[in-house]
Amino acid sequence: MFQMFGVKGAACPRCERKHGGDARYCAGCGLILGAPRNAPVLRENRWVAGPDELAVFFGVRELSGVFVKTLRVPATARAFILQGDKATEVPQGEYEIEGFFTRLNHLLRDQHAEILVTRTGALPVSFDFDEVATSEHLFVRARFTVSVRIENVPAFARHFMTMPGTIGAAELRELLAHPVCQLAAEFVGARSIREMAGNRELREQLDERLQGGLRLLLAQYGLAVSQVDTLELRHDKFDANRARVGSLWLAADEKHVQIQHARHLDELYTAEEWNRLQRAEHELKLRQRRAELRQDEAIAKAELSLQGADRAHGVRLRQIELYGRILEAQSRKQALERGAGEVLAELEHAMAKKGAARADEVTEWRHLRALAQVRMRAELDAAQQEALQMRQLAQQRFSQQLLQQQIRNKVEQARQIEDAARQHAELKRLREDEAEAARRVRDIDAAGHVARHQALLMANAAHQREAERLQEWEDEQARQRIAGLRRGESQADAVVQHEKLLRTIEADARYTEVQDLPRAAERAHALDLARMEIARAESLAAMDDTAKLALAAAPNAALLNDFMKTRVHATMDAGQLAALSAHPVAQPGACAQGHAVRSEDRFCPSCGAELKAS
Repeated sequence: MFQMFGVKGAACPRCERKHGGDARYCAGCGLILGAPRNAPVLRENRWVAGPDELAVFFGVRELSGVFVKTLRVPATARAFILQGDKATEVPQGEYEIEGFFTRLNHLLRDQHAEILVTRTGALPVSFDFDEVATSEHLFVRARFTVSVRIENVPAFARHFMTMPGTIGAAELRELLAHPVCQLAAEFVGARSIREMAGNRELREQLDERLQGGLRLLLAQYGLAVSQVDTLELRHDKFDANRARVGSLWLAADEKHVQIQHARHLDELYTAEEWNRLQRAEHELKLRQRRAELRQDEAIAKAELSLQGADRAHGVRLRQIELYGRILEAQSRKQALERGAGEVLAELEHAMAKKGAARADEVTEWRHLRALAQVRMRAELDAAQQEALQMRQLAQQRFSQQLLQQQIRNKVEQARQIEDAARQHAELKRLREDEAEAARRVRDIDAAGHVARHQALLMANAAHQREAERLQEWEDEQARQRIAGLRRGESQADAVVQHEKLLRTIEADARYTEVQDLPRAAERAHALDLARMEIARAESLAAMDDTAKLALAAAPNAALLNDFMKTRVHATMDAGQLAALSAHPVAQPGACAQGHAVRSEDRFCPSCGAELKAS
């Protein structure tokens, strides 16, 4: 799977034995022809990468052929042996042939193998870019160090180990220069000089952005970025003769974001120059919008240059950054403090143009945030699609640049062929391959222009969708307001009906009171009499029996007299009751039935019975 293809007819870099014909491996030591002339690895058998080398890789006809001397793997290096589809790491130490195959007993000594030697730590690769534009279109010089290491040996072998050679800092710099510059331009282009000058975490944010972007690009090639260091981020001001007037260090150390740093920035540019820069930035965005509108009207006659697509991408990233600050802010004052005043003013102007009147500040701010969210969504749709296309183009460009490097290495190895005719034929074939690779690079660049044009079309479509979303949102708000008004009207009608019903009930109560006034007086008089009777009965209950008989009314007195007699009879024994029933005697002042009589009466006034003398 990982088998290499050497240069046929070249001299052996280890034993310097000359070969001709179709030989791919050295007939003497078994080393693949065309291997890199690395003396420590091939001759001293000390497997260690050079100071600027990330990896050295070569092949052998038989694995036992590497033991021309004692094999040494130092602590600063890692060594891998690839046989078939498996990669085996050789631990640190010194090995003789028998001890080696005893320790790594799954390796086949008489089979061909590929050797990969890399360093233990990552290889730092430096990058230097002079003109990285900010949001005001001011240029910043940036210097970075990207530390690269091999993460996945099989993936690295598939893409890099197609022929023997080395990968060093120069090759990695050529491969990564474009993506690193693009990521730095996206980060810096979304911010202004003042924002970067006052940001204490600028260095960490930039390092994180670069490391995250490169991780996605290099993962499929078996490489990884262990660390990114921003060494310098500096803005230089020049006069009309391109003579440097002053410099502003944006990322050096923490002291440069103190008050002295801001004062230095104010000294570097006057207020008039800042206003001019702001006007230029504003005019650039207006031209961008107008060009997009013109392109939307007539795609075939679009005046938006594809050469300015990178700048347009920076403007879009800046807008997304400012919209995000508005969404994170809790009030208008906080949004202004975060530097989103320009976009906030634009949103307020758009809202005022729509005639959106609001009742209070909180509702107005909610409306502004919703408007910013709609616009940010449109910009994100376009930016995500454009980022996807740029990532695909970056991977294609990376692969083609890697292919060009391999072809150049093959050309260098072909020059070592002894046979002139064979060397000429091999060089001719490689030149054709090189021309074909260059043509593919041009095709990729052309595809990049087409992708940018499509990105602009999608940006216009996103803006149209933005207008539709905004209209849908405003229609929804209008429907909610209408529903609220209707609910308010219904509640007002219900209150009116309730008040009307209360007034009706109150009037009916007053009318009923007037009509029932005589009857009410009679009922009140009857109640008073009843209360008097109840009070009289309660008073009688508290008196003795004689007082009760004296004060009771005539009908009640007779009943009370009978009750009292019954109570007296209840206390008598049987003989007393028999004697009383045999000789009924009227009590003084009472007839035989117990009715009250006077002494001069002959007959009872109540029952008419004749009164007997006592």
